[in-house]
Amino acid sequence: MTRSGYLRMKTDDTKHSGEIFDSDWKEFVNSAKKLASDAIKLGSLGFGTSFLQWVASFAAIYLLILDRTNWRTNILTGLLVPYIFFSLPSVLFSFFRGDVGRWIAFIAIILRLFFPTRFPDWLEAPAALILIIVVAPSLFASTVRDDWIGAAICLVIGCYLLQEHIRASGGFRNSFTRPHGVSNTIGIILLLVYPVWAIIVYFL
Repeated sequence: MTRSGYLRMKTDDTKHSGEIFDSDWKEFVNSAKKLASDAIKLGSLGFGTSFLQWVASFAAIYLLILDRTNWRTNILTGLLVPYIFFSLPSVLFSFFRGDVGRWIAFIAIILRLFFPTRFPDWLEAPAALILIIVVAPSLFASTVRDDWIGAAICLVIGCYLLQEHIRASGGFRNSFTRPHGVSNTIGIILLLVYPVWAIIVYFL
């Protein structure tokens, strides 16, 4: 009687251990699936942020070039320089912050100081951008740029430029119907997409 009871207890313990193992294994599998799902989701969000960062930077560069060629507006387009500073992808930012950027800034300053007649007006904004990238303190170059504050600054600049562009065009409808108005308006709207997306992703 004692022998059979002992065997029955050992068997129950074995079954109980097997059930615990199965439960733990299922929990582990579910956690792994959830982790993989979250990683894929975050990866896609990060890819979206990076892609929109490239789009916004090139849109700002396009508007800056347009302003120096045939746009010729009274809007404070110099704000595109800090916008590009805060939105420029890290690969390009690191490239221009290194020796290449230093040489470009050095040559630009020499030309501006000693050969002002040979220094075209349309080069002033790009030269200022490179100079800011090179000499910016790490507080702005690393901390603020990679934080939601940098995206918020980009958003404020984009909203200001859109408002001023619509006002200069004589209304929202005219901003889409005037010559070159469509490309300018779309370019400015693209400036808003990246910071909005970046702020949303940051606080998710």
